[in-house]
Amino acid sequence: MPSPRTKLTAPPRLAKNGLRITALGGLGEVGRNMTVFEHAGKLLIVDCGVLFPEEHQPGIDVILPDFTSIRDRLDDIEAIVLTHGHEDHIGGVPYLLKERADIPVIGSELTLAFITAKLKEHRITPKTIQVEAGQKHKAGSFDLEFVAVNHSIPDALAIMIRTKAGSVLHTGDFKMDQFPLDGRITDLRSFARLGEEGVDLFLTDSTNAEVPGFTMSERDLNPAIDQVFTSSPRRIIVSSFASHVHRIQQVLNAAHANGRKVAFVGRSMVRNMAIARDLGYLNIPKGLVVDFRKIQSMPDHKITLICTGSQGEPMAALARMSNGDHQIQVGEGDTVLMASSLIPGNENAIYGIINKLTDLGANIVHKGNAKVHVSGHASAGELVYCYNIVRPKNVMPVHGESKHMHANAELARRTGVPEKNIVLAQDGVTVDLVAGQAKISGKVEAGLVYVDGQTIGTATEDTLAERRMLSGGGVVTVVALIDPKTNQPVEPLEFITKGFVHDDKTFKGAETQVSKALARARQDKIDDIGELEEIIVEAVGSYLRRTYRREPAVMAVVVDA
Repeated sequence: MPSPRTKLTAPPRLAKNGLRITALGGLGEVGRNMTVFEHAGKLLIVDCGVLFPEEHQPGIDVILPDFTSIRDRLDDIEAIVLTHGHEDHIGGVPYLLKERADIPVIGSELTLAFITAKLKEHRITPKTIQVEAGQKHKAGSFDLEFVAVNHSIPDALAIMIRTKAGSVLHTGDFKMDQFPLDGRITDLRSFARLGEEGVDLFLTDSTNAEVPGFTMSERDLNPAIDQVFTSSPRRIIVSSFASHVHRIQQVLNAAHANGRKVAFVGRSMVRNMAIARDLGYLNIPKGLVVDFRKIQSMPDHKITLICTGSQGEPMAALARMSNGDHQIQVGEGDTVLMASSLIPGNENAIYGIINKLTDLGANIVHKGNAKVHVSGHASAGELVYCYNIVRPKNVMPVHGESKHMHANAELARRTGVPEKNIVLAQDGVTVDLVAGQAKISGKVEAGLVYVDGQTIGTATEDTLAERRMLSGGGVVTVVALIDPKTNQPVEPLEFITKGFVHDDKTFKGAETQVSKALARARQDKIDDIGELEEIIVEAVGSYLRRTYRREPAVMAVVVDA
């Protein structure tokens, strides 16, 4: 395994009998999962998800994988295979299909239903191929077999990918809940069978690799959720992922048992729960769910609202409630049940919403003070169990931050996988499986692609740096009426500010610095207006940093006198 400091270059041509694996997202981050498999001149894509922005990425809606390395090979893509229906695995599919709309999309019933509904909003009708656990499917030079795995959403699948170069078992997101709500356990018998056949490379979910033991069963949450419903005096507002069917089923069961009605709030929540109900993945007693407009006229102690916003998304229902700009006005005695995991990077946003809701008088129940959430990912004990069953020749940890992947690698090492056969990669790093050995071969472009409103990939790190500067220091615009013969202002500079605190004396010294800088520009025979504006920006910005330790965004407008 190369050192993190090793400078990787573009990979060489793939060996004729080789299989190349390239993660374009999902390594070193929780989300944006996308892996490209290349063999015999063709590509297979497993998952294409999004990453949700953090506080230091203002104005960004979602973050996509980088399609640059495959953009000139779109016609070589045999299919997109989806392991399950969470946004961090399917959210990027519409953007890839906009580049080639007829790529077959393979997945289980619920997963395809979720992605088809999402694609409809993008005016794309996908070519879908529905599969189920135990089924095999051929996608060009890739022979696929699907294995049932348990996760926090129904119908999740692991994938065995067989090629002439070797076999890869990709777990997707999974855990080993022995008492799942839907009775669908991770198929360890198939894992063992595939292990006997021979797994050349094992791609394993790393998200919970640092957590010892086994992940708690979903059923163990029932008492805590029931306690919320039996003790809450007024409305109960539940926030969850719009795809977390299992958790929402538990909430529906508790509401029904306690004589409460339920309304879904938020477009994605309403859409997904209707799909899950129609396909039989969500059991809703007759009369339990009512229209949101109808539920508002009911007594508070009979109301349950299920909404989106469990990750602090600024435009989601819960965040808007906390800011008082939603039609649901949270008040004294309401209970807010936050029934989803806390994705790394979203902590500050979530805690900010919790504080605002608390100030409004609500009682907040979350995983930090009650047993109301359990992870959908395998803990260390489960991962070790799988390594011992599968006995893979090579291991490549996927899905998780760097610390999670390193912890997963250590588990593989402790079960007997040789050090040279454990590959720790990063987004964009190419891993070649040739003659039974997996090795890093190079790196392709795999940066963060920002979706900013209707624009895709236009916002850059420089854009975000400017936005952070605007939010932190405000804006100072300098208007200068300049004599083109002397390069000197003919009138006092005008300073126009937004969000920058100042008084009458703040810019006195700045004017002096601008005058000196323009004099030097005159000596250097600089008279281009654009260059003069840059000189003024640098002079004012430097002065404010040095004198006041402030860094506003500075702009200049030069007008010939």
